[in-house]
Amino acid sequence: MLNLLSFLFGIVSLVIVIPATIPLLGWANWLALPLIVIGIIVGQLSSSNSGRNFNIIVLLIAALRLTLGGGII
Repeated sequence: MLNLLSFLFGIVSLVIVIPATIPLLGWANWLALPLIVIGIIVGQLSSSNSGRNFNIIVLLIAALRLTLGGGII
């Protein structure tokens, strides 16, 4: 059940992160980061680690976009 909840946090975060790759929408990644961290924590509590791994991949995408945009753009 916790793994499913972790996937849910990851999917919601991914829906926020994908449009944030468009220039001038990079600030939306800052909204997604807390959701991603919550998803990682919930995934860590689960017996399966696939939800946690999915959230880590979404985190890497968001962090790469924030790095390329200088944190805001």
